Formats: sequence, C-alpha cells, structure tokens
Amino acid sequence: MSAEDDDIMAQWAAALGEQDEAEKKEAQNSADDDLGASDGGGKSRIIDGSTAEAEKVPYEDFGEATPISKEEKRRLDAILDIPVIISMEVGRSQISIRNLLQLNQGSVIELERVAGEPLDVLVNGTLIAHGEVVVVNDKFGIRLTDVISQTERIKKLK
Repeated sequence: MSAEDDDIMAQWAAALGEQDEAEKKEAQNSADDDLGASDGGGKSRIIDGSTAEAEKVPYEDFGEATPISKEEKRRLDAILDIPVIISMEVGRSQISIRNLLQLNQGSVIELERVAGEPLDVLVNGTLIAHGEVVVVNDKFGIRLTDVISQTERIKKLK
C-alpha cells in the first residue's frame, strides 16, 4: 500500500470510530429518555419533575423445564409430521381475462409491491413472516427479517 492509501484508510478508521461513538451516545441518550435520566443518587427523574426510587422487579425462577409425559410427546410427534406448504409471495396483481389471454413470452405484469420491499412468507396461505431473497449454493432462499407474532396472526383470523 502506498502512503496515500494508508492515509485514506486512517481517515476511514477515524470516521468509523466517530460514528461508533455517536451511535453509542445516541443509544445511551435514548435509553435515558426511555427510563428517565439518572441523577446519580439512585433516583430517576419523572416527567413532571418529581423523583421516585427505582424498584427491583422480582423475576420468576423457571428452574428446570418439566419433562413432558409420553402421552404429550406422542401427541406432539403426531402433529410435527403434518406437511405444510410454505410459499414466498413477491406480489399480486389483478388483471382481466382479456389481458390474461394476451400474455405471451416477454410480457411484463406489474405488481402492487414496490421494488426492495420485503417478500411475504406464507404457510398454508397464512402470513407468518417477511423476508428478503438470498442466493445460497446457486439456489434461491429467503432470510426472514420479521416474524409475525402469534397474537397478530390470531387477530387476523378473527
């Protein structure tokens, strides 16, 4: 490497260091805003200006997981082998039969989804996640970026 390359690399390293420090400071400020800024004495500032002692929250000790019975294991094994269809949806479009019949090789169908928007991951037609396309060993795959929670899926069923 030349001296000029070393200088550029040093500038990049300094810039990245400054960015890391700024992100850490921003994260700390955000945490302080969420929890209330500490005054150093173990008290937290409340929005109305009063102070309150921080309480310790008791955590439930789950201990060892209770082993499942043979009957429960048998029931679980029964449903684990049920096949499901998983599909990734790039987008949808609605066209008339007339336009459908006019399609030929090279035709383009415009989808409602914007380029770069995450794909929908469906299991048996139910949205369970969003993801992005990846290529692994010359095959397409999908990296999940957001998994829909069970409560959100149940709300959509109602």
